[in-house]
Amino acid sequence: MRRTFPSVVFTLMWTVSAVAFGGGGCAKPGAKTIPVGEYGSLTGGTATFGQSSHQGTMLATEEVNAAGGLLGQKVEVITEDDQSRPEEAKTAVLKLIKQNNVVAVIGEVASSRSLAAAPECQKSKIPMISPASTNPKVTEIGDYIFRACFVDTFQGEAMAKFARNDLKLSRVAVLKDVKNDYSVGLADFFEKTFKAEGGEITVVQSYSEGDIDFRAQLTAIKGQSPDGVFVPGYYTEVGLIARQARELGITVPLMGGDGWDSPKTIEIGGAAVEGSYFGNHYAADDPDPVIQSFIQKFKAKYGIVPDAMAVLGYDAASLLYDAIKRAGSAEPAKIRDALAATADFQGVSGKLTMDANRNAKKKLVIMKIENGANKFHAEVKP
Repeated sequence: MRRTFPSVVFTLMWTVSAVAFGGGGCAKPGAKTIPVGEYGSLTGGTATFGQSSHQGTMLATEEVNAAGGLLGQKVEVITEDDQSRPEEAKTAVLKLIKQNNVVAVIGEVASSRSLAAAPECQKSKIPMISPASTNPKVTEIGDYIFRACFVDTFQGEAMAKFARNDLKLSRVAVLKDVKNDYSVGLADFFEKTFKAEGGEITVVQSYSEGDIDFRAQLTAIKGQSPDGVFVPGYYTEVGLIARQARELGITVPLMGGDGWDSPKTIEIGGAAVEGSYFGNHYAADDPDPVIQSFIQKFKAKYGIVPDAMAVLGYDAASLLYDAIKRAGSAEPAKIRDALAATADFQGVSGKLTMDANRNAKKKLVIMKIENGANKFHAEVKP
């Protein structure tokens, strides 16, 4: 589809960009920059998530600095790689807060890693905004934790109603990743809504992130003869599951959530993911001028079409910078208050308003994989 990005190459580019913005340096008293922390999976099992989000964050930062910065100062982004591991995410955030004295933190994409790091931001009263962690528990950690994306209660409900009412499915199997809070939560919300809509969950099977053989679970699923399979996992496992499902003769539609949004889904899954559906935050083929303008800017800088994680990285950073501007201060408490008061902020992924629980209320799009590409299929409003 759009591209693959070897980790070694990206890590080199990330290092260069971080140095260019003063990354890794300590924010000294009287410094002429506003230090903002970022942590993400630049390497590891879900590296495309962190790499894409980082690219979006840096594009937003370059734009705000080119326009004169904030409060008369340039924004300095200090980035830490958590290697796709929750324990490293916590360490990364502690370093950003204690050593780099950041005034706010952007991250993480994956819910499990946000859940590991967010308590440190809450404890230190440093606002954190996750670009894409959709598990509801993330913002329940405290009043300094925000997100720039919808939550899985909405995503699970939207996908279940789509399966039941649009695809006319009545018997669906679920295959979830029990090591990820995102997958477990999304599966739960999907199951509840699908049953409430009159559908039947024929069987629930599970795996753990990093597994490569899913034939036992898929054989059990095939034995129940479902007319659809919901797989709320991340792209590497999703691609392998799709291939093995087709090898075993499972031909029914596969469905999932925003964890499918990576070029790797189609690269690994190949023809096996054709005709599948997944929930997402934006569609590159949406003619909306805001989206098309962003795509042109992103392509001019990086030479590729952005995925949803790049869009959400850009939106999260832009949202934070807008809050600092409205606060008229880089004090963390005042930034927190401004983030909480966000209303009708125009992001690339849509208009965004923070609700009382610091979750973004915004639309969801349903994508269909056709002819080796992700295509817009439907839109669901909150």
